[in-house]
Amino acid sequence: MINRIKSFSIKRTLKYSIIFLIMICVAVFTGCKGKTDEHGHAADTHTEAGEKEGEQEHSEGDGHDHSKDEEGAKHVEGESSENKKESEHADEIAFSKKQAKLAGLTTETVSPGTFYNAIKTSGQIQVPQGNEVVIAATSNGIVSFTNSSITEGATVSAGQSIVSISAKKLLDGDPAAKTKIAYETALKEYKRAENLVKDQIISTKEFEQVKLRYETAKTTYDAQASNNTARGVSVTSPISGFLKNRLVSQGEYVSVGQAIATVSQNKRLQLRAEVSENNFKVLKSISTANFKLAYDKTVYKLSNLNGKLLSYGKSSGDKTFYIPVTFEFDNIGDIIPGAFAEVYLLSNPQNNVISIPVSSITEEQGLFFVYLQLDEEGYKKQEVELGENNGERVHILTGLNTGDKVVTKGVYQVKLAATSTVMPEGHNH
Repeated sequence: MINRIKSFSIKRTLKYSIIFLIMICVAVFTGCKGKTDEHGHAADTHTEAGEKEGEQEHSEGDGHDHSKDEEGAKHVEGESSENKKESEHADEIAFSKKQAKLAGLTTETVSPGTFYNAIKTSGQIQVPQGNEVVIAATSNGIVSFTNSSITEGATVSAGQSIVSISAKKLLDGDPAAKTKIAYETALKEYKRAENLVKDQIISTKEFEQVKLRYETAKTTYDAQASNNTARGVSVTSPISGFLKNRLVSQGEYVSVGQAIATVSQNKRLQLRAEVSENNFKVLKSISTANFKLAYDKTVYKLSNLNGKLLSYGKSSGDKTFYIPVTFEFDNIGDIIPGAFAEVYLLSNPQNNVISIPVSSITEEQGLFFVYLQLDEEGYKKQEVELGENNGERVHILTGLNTGDKVVTKGVYQVKLAATSTVMPEGHNH
């Protein structure tokens, strides 16, 4: 019985094992067939496509397709060009036409030209001799100005009354009245002496003394008679010009010969510069100058003011180490006599030199810059190295090339735009 059970158990185990092996074989066979069909089909397809593509590429004469490579190259090149363009315009300043018009912006194209070297020094504006007159009192008395408009800077014409001097209320009396009385008395005595000398009642010597007293009294009276008025003795200006200064006040007592006022014609002025002894050898080559007054930013050129060199000193003074150089020029009405000035004495010219107006230069932390116009609305900040300065123009050693457009007016407006604006995206040239 036990043996039958064991035999049955072994048979069942073998049966299940055989079934399991069959199932594994079927599964492996099915999978391999599917994979073989799938890969076989793909391979066939790939082979056919490869043959067709090969034939097509071979028919075009090239075995490689460059279309994708060319697109990639163009893309890379485009990106490189754009990056280069952005880097070129990274420091560009946007300044519109409207802004330029409001700022009065002007430019100058850089080109080599003649540049005059200069000696920078100081000087003073003076009035030439003969163009200025001091008006003095012709009598003792109290000063009274003719009218309230007689003030410093007022226009004065030749023969115009400046002041009246009166001594009517003084203890000694009015000198004008005394002079008149003395003249009339001398005149009567002279006429009487003429008759007496004819009759030989008085000697010729006595007559000559009477005549001398008469002529003296007459001279004194005539000197004041033409200027005597109801207010006193009138003092007039001998030249036309302007009242430079008043040396006395209303109601002040003056004596004969005392200065009352100064009248200046101011048509021609002088510029006196003080030059160091170190530059004495250069003075021979100086013929003109530029100057800038302490109260004005304008640079005046003697060549535009009918100016000329009068003289230069051949030695320095006892109390100074400077040599005077004097020019004379026409006064255009904006120059005040007595004013101090920065003077640029122009010497030998240099040719083929790049120079720009002084107004073009800006300074930042010891470095100097100009602004270049790139196009109608694009500008660029450019560092430059400066040479000599003659007051009007500056010699540029490095930083500029021929053809560059430099901003000469409206520089600070462009400078402000550089710190407050950014170049708009997509800006092209």
